[in-house]
Amino acid sequence: MTQEAETKAKAGAIIVPVTLFEQNCTILWHEPSKKAVVIDPGGDVPKIQAAIKQTGVAVEKIWLTHGHIDHVGGAAELRDALKVPIEGPHLADKHLLDNVVASGARFGITGVRDFTPDRWLAEGDQVGIGELTFDILHCPGHSPGSVVFFNKELRFAHVGDVLFNGSVGRTDLPGGSHATLIKSIKDKLLPLGDDVGFICGHGAGSSIGQERMTNPFLTGEM
Repeated sequence: MTQEAETKAKAGAIIVPVTLFEQNCTILWHEPSKKAVVIDPGGDVPKIQAAIKQTGVAVEKIWLTHGHIDHVGGAAELRDALKVPIEGPHLADKHLLDNVVASGARFGITGVRDFTPDRWLAEGDQVGIGELTFDILHCPGHSPGSVVFFNKELRFAHVGDVLFNGSVGRTDLPGGSHATLIKSIKDKLLPLGDDVGFICGHGAGSSIGQERMTNPFLTGEM
């Protein structure tokens, strides 16, 4: 077995598109132990629970990339159902988590709750699941408290709504800044390496190298 195959066998992931926003709720697990985390449970909690059961993993944590309603709408409900802690996002998104109900009302979303995570995450922190360790990169711009989860060994990141396949996160929401977002991507994500693959908050994933070469917001950036 090759080194690459051995590395990839250490983790598994499935994406569960949730709500009308088609947000990529991600179930990620350490393959040997089946210990898992749910990243960004934006809603449709019964659908997420069904996927957990079907996958046969043991969810021990919920991770949040940022505080927008389409990524956190189901977090409080899922925390209560699974009795696991919520980690993330960065404290700069506290105002969003304090206003989940109000934000949901603007989109006609009911049944959501304001909440506080069990742990705020900051640049340089680490989180883990099973034997997998992820570095935390604070990448503001889409929201003030957006974070990226990066596993150096797997050459894999979950970038939330910071970077997309062929695009970048929207910055027209309160607290958003296009200049700040591009700086986050250039300073934090591009240096990770072209071989790093990523899952994003909506749509198909990609790699850092692919986006460096073809993303119209980034082409020519080194």
